[in-house]
Amino acid sequence: MCGIIGIIGKAPVTPLLLDALKRLEYRGYDSAGVATLVNGHIDRRRAEGKLVNLEARLKAEPLPGTIGIGHTRWATHGKPSERNAHPIATDRVAIVHNGIIENFQELKDGLVAEGRRFDSDTDTEVVAQLLTSYLESQMSPEEAMGKAMARLRGAFALVALFSGRHDILMGARRGSSLAVGYGDGEMYIGTDALALAPFTSRVSYLEDDDWAVLKADGATVYQGTQKVKRPIKKSGLSSALIGKGNHQHFMLKEIHEQPTVIGDTLQSYLDPATRSVSLPALPFDWNKVSRVTITGCGTACYAGMIAKYWFEKLARLAVEVDVASEMRYREPPLPDGGVCIAVSQSGETVDTLEALRYAQSQKQTLLSVVNVPESAIARLSDVVLPTLAGPEIGVASTKAFTTQLVVLLAAAIAAGRARGTLSRDEEERLVLAMIELPARVNETLNMEEDYRRIAENTLAAARDVLYLGRGSSFPVALEGALKLKELSYIHAEGYAGGEMKHGPIALIDDEVPVVVVAPTDPIFDKIASNFEQVRARGGRLVLLSDKAGVARLGAKAETSIMMPDVDPIVAPILYTVAVQLLAYYTALAKGTDIDQPRNLAKSVTVE
Repeated sequence: MCGIIGIIGKAPVTPLLLDALKRLEYRGYDSAGVATLVNGHIDRRRAEGKLVNLEARLKAEPLPGTIGIGHTRWATHGKPSERNAHPIATDRVAIVHNGIIENFQELKDGLVAEGRRFDSDTDTEVVAQLLTSYLESQMSPEEAMGKAMARLRGAFALVALFSGRHDILMGARRGSSLAVGYGDGEMYIGTDALALAPFTSRVSYLEDDDWAVLKADGATVYQGTQKVKRPIKKSGLSSALIGKGNHQHFMLKEIHEQPTVIGDTLQSYLDPATRSVSLPALPFDWNKVSRVTITGCGTACYAGMIAKYWFEKLARLAVEVDVASEMRYREPPLPDGGVCIAVSQSGETVDTLEALRYAQSQKQTLLSVVNVPESAIARLSDVVLPTLAGPEIGVASTKAFTTQLVVLLAAAIAAGRARGTLSRDEEERLVLAMIELPARVNETLNMEEDYRRIAENTLAAARDVLYLGRGSSFPVALEGALKLKELSYIHAEGYAGGEMKHGPIALIDDEVPVVVVAPTDPIFDKIASNFEQVRARGGRLVLLSDKAGVARLGAKAETSIMMPDVDPIVAPILYTVAVQLLAYYTALAKGTDIDQPRNLAKSVTVE
């Protein structure tokens, strides 16, 4: 959730901290703050709301100092306010924190009993007060951090700044990501490599329960009291990657990047010469897999639902899709010889990470589909199938989702080939359909005025919107509804078309738009029947279909968009772009904050 950054520099660090926070604001924007050492004392600037408020505060009240920390917050404990904004500080230590300290109340009660006064409503303050207690008992910062780590429970990443110590920063992690950057006489620590990209390409990643001491000439990493080594890797991220280009919003830019990133991902998983799928070496035999369990959260879970159709159809392989936040608490029995596939953009989603750990305890082979190969989920997995979406800054996922689908379809085709359920001719046909996807997506993007028209004339004024789909289009309907909710704050729901008559049909009247996702696939006749049922009750029908589908149903809809013709297997990827654009232009018409919708954050690292 929250974004954190720390810098030991040679020159004033506040402008650098602010620049890094701009790259991290997608992780939370309820409040923001920075702290530096000024003549040995901790000085802070904090502001409620988005980063522009902090930026204005710093212009009015500049903050010097060559060592400092910064934070952009997604509130967990304590409402969004300047009082609860990070850095949280005492006179001895300032803390920035991502995650949750689960035993904060127990620790707080003990600290209050010692006579310590708390100034915020955050769980973070117990860390600052605990470290201060140790420092006042004459412990060194290193001793204090080591002892504190033994007492803290939860999933968190921390960076600490100590009064009187211009020479060190300290970081610690358990569950949440934390990366250390190496410069020339300067050091950096932050939530991920994206935050560090403008400063250095030499990055190491802390492991769970690591705590690190940064000095200008390097970092020392500990687990408990033992020193450990963490490899320094070359990051491929560029500081130029987060610009909007000529687009009004990051989301629109990322929607338009989809032909490119889908093509890049295809290049990694397909061999155009042989028209076949080529996956990296897998630590299991598809023929011996008893069951596939796919887990993820939000949009990633919908990717898994689409993949379920693919694996079951193409590979005749049983698949269970589990919402990650429920999976480990449900404690489902997972059969011997099973494979668990975790889907995550960031690779740090704590619910998905914990679900994967549960699967590991059940002796499942762990496979992850992630956009960050160095992430916690990737490191836990037995094998990683990376997407090549590049950094995604818009909070509502777009290009990460479509590249996840590309990877999962490639895996399903490989499984079908290995299990003998997919012929060589069928594989060639599907590979050719995938190769054509970037061009078909580009055609869809060229119809933006149609999406704008529907958004402005039909969706933007609605109070409720329904999305219908059948087969693999059902999860696309779910995703379309989610995107509309996230971006425009219009209540929307997605349903399997056949389920509409079992309750949701009661909602339909002449004020309810119904978006029907209807490629002409083998069950098109069924969604056509559901379409007619909505029409009979006066629903405002928005049809997304191809030439044949529009020819059959278009005249009966209030409005329609003719999608490019594609193989039904790849249709979910293409139609996803259409529902993204509908949500985008609806939000644009309503004037909501598209890149940073209220109450949301990009990388969800709390339960």
